[in-house]
Amino acid sequence: MTSVTAAPRAAIDLRKVLVVVNAGVLLSSLDLFIVNVALSDIAADFAGVPIAELSWVLNAYAIVFAALLVPAGRLGDRSGIRTTFLLGLGLFVLGSALCATAWNVESLVGFRILQAAGAAVLTPASLGLVLAASPPERRPMAVRLWVAFGGLGAALGPVLGGILVQADWRLVFLVNVPIGLVALLAGVRVLPVVPGDGGGLPDLRGAVLAALAVAGLVLGLVQGPEWGWSSPGVLGAFALAVLCGIGFAVSSARHHSPIVAPALLRAPNFALMTGNAVFFNIAFGGMLLSVVLWAQTAWGWSALRTGLAIAPGPLLVPIVALLAGRLIARVGPGPVIMAGGVVFGAGTLWWSQAITLHPDYAGGLLGGMLVTGVGVGLVLPTSFAVGTGGLPPERFATGSAVLSTARQVGLAVGVAVLVALVGTPSGPERALEVFHRAWIVIAVFAALAGLFGLAVRRPRQG
Repeated sequence: MTSVTAAPRAAIDLRKVLVVVNAGVLLSSLDLFIVNVALSDIAADFAGVPIAELSWVLNAYAIVFAALLVPAGRLGDRSGIRTTFLLGLGLFVLGSALCATAWNVESLVGFRILQAAGAAVLTPASLGLVLAASPPERRPMAVRLWVAFGGLGAALGPVLGGILVQADWRLVFLVNVPIGLVALLAGVRVLPVVPGDGGGLPDLRGAVLAALAVAGLVLGLVQGPEWGWSSPGVLGAFALAVLCGIGFAVSSARHHSPIVAPALLRAPNFALMTGNAVFFNIAFGGMLLSVVLWAQTAWGWSALRTGLAIAPGPLLVPIVALLAGRLIARVGPGPVIMAGGVVFGAGTLWWSQAITLHPDYAGGLLGGMLVTGVGVGLVLPTSFAVGTGGLPPERFATGSAVLSTARQVGLAVGVAVLVALVGTPSGPERALEVFHRAWIVIAVFAALAGLFGLAVRRPRQG
């Protein structure tokens, strides 16, 4: 069984571990959002490259990040999550520095893939370190903080990106380097040594099949709106996902050291919270894109103004995540997850009633943004804490990776659903109608995510 061996648990400074780990999480989350606002400046710098081609700067990162999470999590459990986290953080910093030197789209996409690989390696190991360094009674709060820092990345990304782009789009990548280097040096000193499980060589074929299955699924989802849902490329991507998914399941059942052990899915509440992660992030991904599209296309706001308008919601997430601990102690995590789904849905229903063609931040957008922020703060940190609460120590990183993968797949589905619902409406009145309908659909997905909370088994006291 995996254990912390560098020092007794009492000697580990959990606060320092959280600072280092959450710095890495913040950077990787930030990079999912900060680059969006720089695309037009990058296109101009690269001699007017079409945005469709430049979209691979975003899509390649999303696909590789999602595809490598589970194999990287198994690598962490086998080789030691401290070593894996530092390796991932080093790759991410290197990729960030190289992105700032890119001379064309191809080189930038290649360096973004390196960035994504680093983020995929560090993310499950980071949560594994939080779980390993925390005494059992403090793990739920530590996990809520871990998730909250990811939420901060969503809040700060568009704002920070908009500010940095005013000077030079390359600063969007360079900003990661000094923060990452400080976290890397600090991590060598303060992170506990958590040895691997000492098992045999993991299922390499299963790892490849898992990566291809997730990559195919995410590729089909992100390219469906552009290539066409019935195009050979999208159908081929989905076929690859299905075939590799079946192959992965068969390989996992037969191998002595599978990437995802079937027993992992039987851990208390784990499979349940994996489902919650998919449905809730469908709602979250659709919500975030819908606000950006509406503010920039219907109201004509700049990227920076849009980012500032969005920020209050995500900034509430860490506050609500901390305050929710008392509520969870009284009523249990299941009702909190259920309430969070309902509250989030109420925020998008607010927009379906309050937003009009006339720009009105205080009366239209802000209220729903704050309400959805409360919903995120109730659901995401709580569901991750519940999902990881029953994991055996030797599967901390793998379990975290599965939950993170479910989250990324949900985000991709949410974007695809939103794009399919909105389409290209003719005229402002029609646009308002389809966005109102989309916000209602998003509320339904949030409510469905909340229903998973009804089945949560509360840990026995004692």
